Amino acid sequence: MQPEQKNVSFFLMESFLIKALQLIFSLSILVVIHELGHYLVARAFNIRVEKFYLFFDVWFPLLRYKPKNSHTEYGIGWLPFGGYVKIAGMIDESMDTEQMKRPAQPWEFRSRPVYQRLLVMIAGVVMNFVAALFIYSMVMYNWGDSYLEINKIPLKFSETAREAGFRNGDIILAADGVHLTRFDDISLIKVIDADEVTVLRKNKETKLTLPNDFMSKVENSGQMFCTFILPTVIDSIMPEKRAAAAGFQQGDSLVAINTETAASFSDFVALLGNYKNQQVNILLFRGDSLLTLPVDVDEKGQIGFAVKRPANIVQVGFWSSFPAGIHYGIQKLSVYVRQLKLIKNGLSKLGGFGTIGSIFPSEWNWQSFWEMTAFLSLILAFMNILPIPALDGGHVFFLLFEMFTRRKPSEKVLINAQYIGMAILLTLLLIANGNDVLRFLIN
Repeated sequence: MQPEQKNVSFFLMESFLIKALQLIFSLSILVVIHELGHYLVARAFNIRVEKFYLFFDVWFPLLRYKPKNSHTEYGIGWLPFGGYVKIAGMIDESMDTEQMKRPAQPWEFRSRPVYQRLLVMIAGVVMNFVAALFIYSMVMYNWGDSYLEINKIPLKFSETAREAGFRNGDIILAADGVHLTRFDDISLIKVIDADEVTVLRKNKETKLTLPNDFMSKVENSGQMFCTFILPTVIDSIMPEKRAAAAGFQQGDSLVAINTETAASFSDFVALLGNYKNQQVNILLFRGDSLLTLPVDVDEKGQIGFAVKRPANIVQVGFWSSFPAGIHYGIQKLSVYVRQLKLIKNGLSKLGGFGTIGSIFPSEWNWQSFWEMTAFLSLILAFMNILPIPALDGGHVFFLLFEMFTRRKPSEKVLINAQYIGMAILLTLLLIANGNDVLRFLIN
């Protein structure tokens, strides 16, 4: 193996490990928070919790501890697909049917009023939702509220968007009469889902009426709806990356690659992607001087720098961070739910742990880590409340049925529903991770 191949292999392995560690750490936090919700509410009603586990202890645990005079065993399993609390007298993923054959005890879940059981079941979802809003609030407090102003940035649009009436250079001002300020997925989904969009075109406001099937067309195109048009000015250089070794500096304005002009950052990225694992000559302005620097492009079509963006950074105080974080978190959740409308052929779009891990950066960044963790917490809360057997939402469905009909489903029905739900979840898990493997092999 050549030294260059060794460096590429090492970079890929390092990137994979960093993403995997972030994914495991993030999911571990969220699983503990979720199960802690069930645990705390159950204990508040004096319902016994027999186990509290991070990950699943199929056949054997990695660690376990049971304090004296406690009914709860705490531990860490070896199968990193989640975690659970085993609540006495409840039909759950432990499938302890022998316990259900014995007479009900006053400390068991099944002996408690339906409202108590309902509160125990929704507590995990509530904890994840509250945790997401808290994390977003603390991110804003610690790093400030940083965003690109969509109403000040000219955009470059996909072919699908141009067919609907957008033009490269348009600046988006409003969607269905609501003025937009941020260039983010929240604003872009509002634009794609709008009936009418207002843009600034050649210093004149223009209203575009979008077709009813525009969301479907954008999703089926497989292309980004738009990118912002920015000059390629270096804001920072990643240490020990190729741009640093080649002598690039902060403030350099990159204008061409091997005599091919790159008028914007998106053009520069597209051009650089044609030279993976090759050396290129980059033409740049440094002050009043015009220079040419040779640099090696990595296997991802990158050289290792961050572009300067006209970001608006608003410092947020401690107390004001909470309403800001709550508003932002609710907006993120609403966009996630609306994005589900874009998905066609749902099973083929499913992604497993590889897809989830890919949303984390290849270099450890605490701000990005906590933002991704908050987003995953919202997704976990939303998915868990769906009325699917074996999920919290499935239990809630049966409890609501009991509450309104005053008829408790039989244990046989609940056990069969649990088996069906676990089969559905296992099937989806296999399909999702199988899709990841296929995408990896194809790409």
